Amino acid sequence: MANWQELDEKYLMNTYQRLPIVIERGEGNYLYDNEGKEYMDLFTGLAVNVLGHSHPTIIQALKDQSEKYLHISNVFLNQQAIKLGKRLIELSIPGKVFFVNSGAEATEAAVKLIHKWRTRQEEDRSGVVVLEKSFHGRTLGAIKLTRQPGIYQDFPAADYPVYEAEPENLKDLEDVLKTKKPAALLMEPVLGSGGILPLSKEFMEGAASLCEKYNVLFCIDEIQTGVGRTGEFFAYQHSNVTPDLVLFAKGIGGGLPLGGIIAGEKLESLFEPGDHGTTFAPSPLSSALGNAVIDVLYEEKGLEYGKENAAYLWQRLEGLQGKYPEHVEGIRGIGMMLGVVMKENASTIKALQKNLLSKGFMVNVTQGNIVRLLPPLTLRKEDTDRFVTAFEDEIAVIRKGVSS
Repeated sequence: MANWQELDEKYLMNTYQRLPIVIERGEGNYLYDNEGKEYMDLFTGLAVNVLGHSHPTIIQALKDQSEKYLHISNVFLNQQAIKLGKRLIELSIPGKVFFVNSGAEATEAAVKLIHKWRTRQEEDRSGVVVLEKSFHGRTLGAIKLTRQPGIYQDFPAADYPVYEAEPENLKDLEDVLKTKKPAALLMEPVLGSGGILPLSKEFMEGAASLCEKYNVLFCIDEIQTGVGRTGEFFAYQHSNVTPDLVLFAKGIGGGLPLGGIIAGEKLESLFEPGDHGTTFAPSPLSSALGNAVIDVLYEEKGLEYGKENAAYLWQRLEGLQGKYPEHVEGIRGIGMMLGVVMKENASTIKALQKNLLSKGFMVNVTQGNIVRLLPPLTLRKEDTDRFVTAFEDEIAVIRKGVSS
């Protein structure tokens, strides 16, 4: 039998702290390793698998499209992409879609489009405002927008100004917009990597108003929050705002690489032939799966079902907080994007994560003490009950001061 961990270390660059688990298959809300062990997937490939694994509608779309063709080129009309683009517009803002392969590529496309808009303005505006602790990608253009020192380090930076504003502080944001004269504001409705920090309706709507006041593009990064994860197709739809630009990726491809930007009416006609491009996006296969995801969310009522499942998960976790307030500081997020804020130190939370994994529950940790949950919308009540029971057992271990 192959030693997969040894082979991984020998042949693949060490850019992730991989868990020593070899995944063999996925089914529903569970993953199975090559020894047959079952894991409840509350990680969902970093918010990609919003409908769990091997959903029958997704698999059928995969089979149907794969029998036709896998790749053509952007010089031909792509029926699946056109259909998907139309549906994305109908689900968001009037405008046009540009497809890419990933979230970071969506950010890159956004930066170029913002720059092109800026050059058409008579005002002297330049740069992008982002929020503290935000995450917008790791490529050289996107990394400058990511406000986490461990990520941007000292890599060469793209030559455009970036300014920071404090989340939930409209005064600070207005000061930046007024004094720095940026071209755009880009923000996540929920700061995911930044600690599952949801922005309030008041802040979202206030930020949109300030952008309109100062002629600044209002841009929303829905790469992690989009495609039904928060209970709306896009998380900004919990507020009464209309973005100029929406970035999306992760969940839209049904498990395959797909992302893009939705450019509103101010921006929809700025890109011309030769301004931007990509060989593989939009993949006909990924686009077909994207249409299948939307079919499940709306025609099969997957979004409605996900809201019910999320409400039950919140109820159980809030009950846990009420029972152990000395250990669980709070639960924050929206829908199936949650952060369980623990009062323990980072090493204790890492041990908790490891123990849950050994019991068959995959969770993530962000900002040291926050257990990040990104469950599929298909999470059942019995799954939630099993997880919360295991989580409570781990809290009991912490309470006793015993290292498992």
